[in-house]
Order: sequence, then C-alpha cells, then structure tokens
Amino acid sequence: MSAIRTAGRYWHTLRHLRPVQLYGRVWFRLYTPRPDTAPAPARRAQSGTWQSPARRAASLTGPGRFFFLNQHGALADIGWDGPQREKLWRYNQHYFDDLNAGDADERASWHHALIADWLSGNPPGKGVGWEPYPTSLRIVNWIKWVLDGNALPRGAMQSLAVQARWLSRRLEYHLLGNHLFSNAKALIFAGLFFEGDEADRWLRTGVGILARETGEQILADGGHFERSPMYHALVLEDMLDLINIAGCHAAADGRLPVSLWRERAGEMATWLRTMSHPDGAISFFNDAAFGIAPDNDELDRYAARLSVEVPQAPPQTRWLQVSGYARLVRGAAVALLDMAPVGPDYLPGHAHADTLSFELSLFADRVLVNSGTSCYGAGAERHRQRGTAAHNTVVVEGRNSSEVWGGFRVARRALPIGAAVVQDDALRACCSHDGYRRLTGNPRHERSWVLADGVLNVTDRVEGGSHMAEARFHFHPDVTLQPGGDARQGTGTTARGGRFAWRLAKGRARIEASSWHPRFGESTPNHCLAVTLEQGWSELELRWDGDRV
Repeated sequence: MSAIRTAGRYWHTLRHLRPVQLYGRVWFRLYTPRPDTAPAPARRAQSGTWQSPARRAASLTGPGRFFFLNQHGALADIGWDGPQREKLWRYNQHYFDDLNAGDADERASWHHALIADWLSGNPPGKGVGWEPYPTSLRIVNWIKWVLDGNALPRGAMQSLAVQARWLSRRLEYHLLGNHLFSNAKALIFAGLFFEGDEADRWLRTGVGILARETGEQILADGGHFERSPMYHALVLEDMLDLINIAGCHAAADGRLPVSLWRERAGEMATWLRTMSHPDGAISFFNDAAFGIAPDNDELDRYAARLSVEVPQAPPQTRWLQVSGYARLVRGAAVALLDMAPVGPDYLPGHAHADTLSFELSLFADRVLVNSGTSCYGAGAERHRQRGTAAHNTVVVEGRNSSEVWGGFRVARRALPIGAAVVQDDALRACCSHDGYRRLTGNPRHERSWVLADGVLNVTDRVEGGSHMAEARFHFHPDVTLQPGGDARQGTGTTARGGRFAWRLAKGRARIEASSWHPRFGESTPNHCLAVTLEQGWSELELRWDGDRV
C-alpha cells in the first residue's frame, strides 16, 4: 500500500475519535500506577437477597484445565501468561466465568484452588490478567461467587480490594464503549461489596460513569450502540447483574438508579428477542457468535427472577428505527434486515462491512446467514470475516462497503440513506448506502425487500458508473441446495425438511463453497449463491408453500 493510501486510511480512521481516546491512549501507555496493597475495607452487610445469575456453559474441564474458543489448555502446561495462547484466550482465562457457570457448585473445590493459584501466579499490576477489562470481569465474578454462598481462599478478599484500587486508576477512557461500561460495573460491585469511604468512592465513580454511558450506549429503541447482538446480550447481562447486586445491598439502593436500570433492561430484552431467530438465538450482525454471552432463554429467566419484564410472545414485525434494523414476519418467514450504521463513529471496533445485509429463517430453520465471527486479532481471516463478501449483501469491484482493517478499525464507512419500512398488502423495506462513493462514478447500492405470503423478493441496484457488482447470499450449513436446469433457478431444503425455490428475475448466479463461523474457533462449510448484477441490477425471488414444514 502506498504511503498516501496508508496516510488516508489513518486519517479516515482517526478523525472520528474523541479527544479523550487520543490523549487517553497516551496517558494509558505512559502512566502506570503503583499497586496499593493496603488492607481491604470491611465487607458491607448484606441487606437483601442475591438471585442466581445467568449461567454460561462450563469452561473448566478438570482441575486447572480450561476450554475457551474451541481450544483446550492446562494451567500446568501454559501457566497464566505467555505466547502459548492468543490474547483473547488469555483474557478468558482471567475472567473466571466458570465460577458462575452451569453446575458451578459441583466444581467449587476446583474454583477454590484456581483462585489460590491465580493469587500466587499473578502479582499485582503484572501481566495480561491485570489489564482493565479482565480485571473488571474477574472482580464481578469473584463477588458473584461469594454472594452465591462460597468462601474465597486466604488472601483473595485482600486481592479484590487491590484489584478495585488498580482498576479505579486504569479506566479505559481510551477505548470507551463496552469496556468502560464493564469498568464502571466492576467498581459498583466492589463499592457495594465493601464498605467505608474508599468503597464509597468506587461506588460514586462507577455510578457516575454509568449515568453517562447508559444514556449514550443504550439507544432509545433498546439497542446497544455498537450494533452487535452478542455484545448487546453481554451489556443486558451487565444491567441485570447491577439490578441484582443493588437488591442484595438494599441499604445502598437510594444511591443507585435502579428503576432506570430496570426500565432499560426490559427494553434491551425486547430488542434482543426482536433481533433473534425463531430458534431463540442471536442473529449475526457485526461481531457476533454463540457461546460468549448467556443464551437468550437464560437471560430471560434471570430477568424474571429479578422481576424485570421480558417479552412473553414471539416478536412480530418491528422497525428498530434508531438502531437501524428491521424484523419482518410473514407466515413461515422471519427476515432480519440491516439498515444500520456500522456503529458509533468513534467506536467501530466490532463493526463488519455488512450494510444492507440480512438473515432469513423459514419454518423456524435458519436459511440465510451472515458468516459470523471465529477470531479476533489482525490476521487475514479476521479481515475476511469482517468483509462485505462474507455477508448477505452486495460487493462492488471486490471492495468492502466500509473500509475495515487492522482487526478492529474502520476508515471510510458506509452511511445508510433513506431507510423505510412499510406494511400494506406486503411487508416492504428499502434503503441505500454510499459506502462505494470512493469509486469512479460515486456508485450507490440500493436494496429493497418485499415479503408477502410465501415469497420474498430481494432487488439490488448499483447506480453511478459501470461497475462489476455481485450480490452474495450465504446459506446455513444445514440447507441443501439443488441447482435447476439453468444458472437462474434452483431449490433448497432446510434442516427439518422445509422446501423452498429460488429464481433470478435478473442476474447470473453460481453456487460456491463458503464457511460459517457460529462460535470462536469454529468453521463450518456452507454454500453461497453469488449473483452477478446485469446492467447494475439483480432480483432474487425465494418461494415456499404454507406456514409449516
């Protein structure tokens, strides 16, 4: 890449950042506080009832034996730090999620030994485990474990206070978003768990941050502003945890905006169900994968234990206009449409170049899927999975609609224009975006969806210059595709035998191999219908009979 192009990419990336992200990064690198190992404050008396939190799948397979991101690791072989595992794996190792996973009480002795080993192997302020994000999650998990009736090993209560002090001076203002939200949550947990002036300072700091961040990060329609259903579910869990610990320490309740947290949590639960498939699991827009957040049903049960209202019936057609997504429901079909910006301008780290993509379920089976997320980092596979071609949308001249690069960065990004959803005899949605304006002729991609009884039409147009453009439709691995007599039609069968036919009214098609990534560290072969636009136009029709398989 030429120096001019590189400079331009940096300019289009950095110009959106907030000043605090720029000087905060410098400060974060240059300032390293000295760990404060003073005795821990006394524990605050519990004045309410702790409810069982949301449970994940277990990640300990034996004493000191981990399973994260589809990869095993034994503490005796790889320790707590070092290059034997990638950074995200190491982060998970330091979260201690297994303390609060399913059937955690059966592994209590493992957990007790693991905490003791962590204390001896991770001196204050040293190593990846003391970075602010894993520190935040570990503080919360240790406290939740204690509130569930477990006793911390010798020295762990003291360490909790040291971790809270350290975190209070390492807040991630240079990153903002869900990282800063997690920092604040951890300070609130520590501030309520302990008592005294120091604990009250942690509590005030955490509440002050959340007062600002909740209003910004949780949009008016209930969506999290990073537009990732997976991260949305994680932040919903955060909100429920905050409600839980506030009820557990009801004497401090007057200092906490619990009624606001309840209201926002209910809105978030509704948003999450709206952006999920009939199988009850999340859709894959931006960074999203199964197995990171608790599943939807688990979050609903947790919310119910906290008396937070959650949807009782499957969501119907809904336009999440502030977030930029739409759910169209007609008979056997559920379509989830992306007419959203890639994320906050200053925080697109979890964005994919997926503008105007969509996912589709028929007969409660997934049919069209975005390709998911199996890795982080800055490698070629991460770049490919974030790229436009890995999503159900249109690629122009082989470019990405938003310039994703470097693992978590975006330079020029697509802006959705003219989004609309109309309900009459059919469900109709349309939107365009200007993500390809950097190409000759300033081309614009416009897409429309029309969902009626037994049929979905998807029409794509690219106007402005003469460009090679291709619409891509990725089918779930369980869908079996059968080509027809020519390259313009065929049939398909869903996992449970639901049948549909596809036909091109405009465009030329080929079926090629692709891959789906439903979990980190996992890749499953599937097929992609690649449709070449003719004279800047293609139209795909999907048909099926009835509302049941």
